[in-house]
Formats: sequence, C-alpha cells, structure tokens
Amino acid sequence: MNTHSSRVIVCGGGVIGACIAYYLAVRGVETIVVERTGVANASSGKSGGFLALDWCRGTPVDRLARRSFALHAELAATLKTDLGLDWGYRPIETLSIAASQPRDLRHVSRGISPEWLGQSTAVHARIGDKRTTAQLDPFQFTQCMMAAAQAYGAQLRMGTVEGATFSSDGDRVTGVLVDGEALAADNIVIALGPWSILACNWLPLPRVYGLKGHSLILRFEPAEPYALFAELEMDDGQIETPEVVPRLDGTTYICGLSGTNPLPIDPAHVTLEPGAADRLRAMATTISPALGASEVLAEQACYRPITTDGLPLIGRVPGVGGAYVATGHSVWGMLNGPATGEAMAALIVDGQTSTVDLAPFDPQRLL
Repeated sequence: MNTHSSRVIVCGGGVIGACIAYYLAVRGVETIVVERTGVANASSGKSGGFLALDWCRGTPVDRLARRSFALHAELAATLKTDLGLDWGYRPIETLSIAASQPRDLRHVSRGISPEWLGQSTAVHARIGDKRTTAQLDPFQFTQCMMAAAQAYGAQLRMGTVEGATFSSDGDRVTGVLVDGEALAADNIVIALGPWSILACNWLPLPRVYGLKGHSLILRFEPAEPYALFAELEMDDGQIETPEVVPRLDGTTYICGLSGTNPLPIDPAHVTLEPGAADRLRAMATTISPALGASEVLAEQACYRPITTDGLPLIGRVPGVGGAYVATGHSVWGMLNGPATGEAMAALIVDGQTSTVDLAPFDPQRLL
C-alpha cells in the first residue's frame, strides 16, 4: 500500500468525486470530499443518465467505458442489498430516430415503432439492447454514491476550495485551502468538472473547458420505454440532435442545444440561454406530441467538462507529489464515474491500476 494514502481530500462532489470517495472509503482510506454548492448540483445532477457498453469502441476510452458499464450493474445490485440504495438503474433498449416538423415520416419507419412516437417520427434502427445500454437517475446515483462513501467512513464538507498547500520545497501537496482555512491531507484529487480550470492557478494542469447543454424533465411515462437518439429537422431548416431518456420514476428527460458559452465562476449561476426551453419543448412535440404536451418539471442547463483532445484527465499531476486529477469526461462522465473512481483509488493506494490503462488520460500529454 502507498504510505501516502492515509488521508485524501477529493475536491468536488459530482459523480467523479463521489465515485472516487466511495472506492477510497471501501479500501479504508480516510477521505474528505469538499463540495461548494451541493452534491450533484452541476452537470452530474442534470445529465441524461444514459449508459452504453460499447459506444466508445475504437477510442482510448473503450476499456474504461466497458469496465464502468459492468460496475454500474454491480453497484446497483450490491448497494441496494447492502445499504438499501436505489437510483432507478435499469437496462433499456435504444433507438435511432429521425423526426421532422414539416414532414410526415412515420411511414418510413424500419421495424419497431413505439406507439407514443408521433407521425413526424421514423425509427432508423435499434442501436442498443438491454445487454448494451442502460439508464439511471443521475442525481440519485451521485447522491447514493456519496451516501455509500459516507457509510464506509468518508466525510462530506461544504466549502469552496481556494487553493492547495505545499511542502516547504514545493514538491508535494500538504492539503487544500477551504474558505481560507488550511485542511491537511497526504493526497488531493481535483475533480471539479469544468471548474477544474481554477486549479490551473495552483497546479500544473491542462486547461479544461465547459460545453453547455440544456435539458427538460417532463412528467411522461411511456408504455414502452426506449432511449431515443434523434436527428430532427425543424421548421426553420436547422437540424437538431436531441436525446430522450424515459426514467423509472415516471418522468422523461430530453436534452440538446449544446454550445461553448462562457463558464460562470460559480455553478450556482448557470442559467438557460433565452429560448432554449421553448426550443426543447418544440423538439419534444415533434418527436412525440404526448411528450411535448406533458408537464415540465424542470428546465435545466449545465456545463460538461471537456479537454482540447476530447479525452479525460485521469492520473497524477505532473511534478507535484500527492496531487491527482480526474475530470474532462465530457458527455460520458456518468457512464465512466465508477471505473474512474475504482482506478483512482487503486492509483492512490497501490500506486498503479490493473482494471484500466490510464496512460491515454495522463495529464502530461497536454502540457
């Protein structure tokens, strides 16, 4: 065991931070999570919660995704049995669809066509079955992973991480500053999503950017639950690519309208762009009039963390002992949270990981 793993501070209470805390706590490591606004308060709580086994095939993320997909099923079973935690995990079938506001496409559907889809919607293909795609409630999953971490001894501290503290020679971290107070640790992990860019002021890290997305949650429970990935022709000629994910709690999630808007300093200040909610409602109506007519329970916006090469940053911070980073997962943060947490815990405790190869995600590659 790495002798420097006696206390770890995880900066960030999103899905990545919660999963790291869980796997550290399970291994008996004293773990403190520092979170500014609330667990799952940013993109982790506003994502679709869609999971796919093999949609990253042919990329360096493939092994991470496959391992994490398996861990999702394992966690859903074991933590429900051991701790009574449930976040609406279920395997689900997934369809690729086309929809059009100006045209009727129903007659060109191929194979299965759920009754709740509108006449302007055609099914292209089944792109996932219950062996390869699944879904969950992302807010509940992140909350439950944090609760599980706490059940194994982790602590959650509310506050803003303002910097890192260092040994006298500057070669090693000794903790973090939280609201002006020094909090000692043997290791720290930066898992602040797009706000990990703030840590570039303290540590030699590549820049992380925020990709803004919008979503609605509607009170709609289809008789036949399918996750949908759509290509949608709007009346104004624009092509949109929304995603629709029904959930076990009787709601349905729809997202789209991504853009590179400026990242607010505080996650609490994230707001929807003007007209975004109305446009998402119009997309929902085109796909399914029943869905579009449903009550809107939430209008949401969030920023997903991305890097310049599209791959996450997972590993040691170059040149600084005891400093680690796990961020930049883009749209696959919810999927890859468990395997990232498992690998980071192994890296910190054992000095290496055997479940996935972290070399493609080494922060050094972008410095």
